[in-house]
Amino acid sequence: MSVIEEGAKKSGVLWLALDRPRLAWHTWHDGAIYVVTGGGEQSLPGLTETGRVQVTLRSKDNGARLVSFEASVEVVDQAEAAEAVAALAKDRLNAADGAGLTARWAAESQVVRLTPR
Repeated sequence: MSVIEEGAKKSGVLWLALDRPRLAWHTWHDGAIYVVTGGGEQSLPGLTETGRVQVTLRSKDNGARLVSFEASVEVVDQAEAAEAVAALAKDRLNAADGAGLTARWAAESQVVRLTPR
């Protein structure tokens, strides 16, 4: 298991270098990191318009930087990436609309795949 995969699986948050460093919750699925943005979810300005982003994973043990890397950015078709969306929804803590979460995302949000380069 790579340090990126291990770090992404163990910690539920990461940092993205956007207009400023942005903290984001995520899930690891099938070799990539998935995040959701917009529609009442976390605001990650500029992420969907860029082709790549710098990602920093932290250690769950002490919060220190574990690894930083560049990732390619791709907005996914939520119907085609249903397994990844389901995994992301499972990791979404404190959602007010748990049963309707993925339907709301399909209507209002974007799911983004970050693939380590």
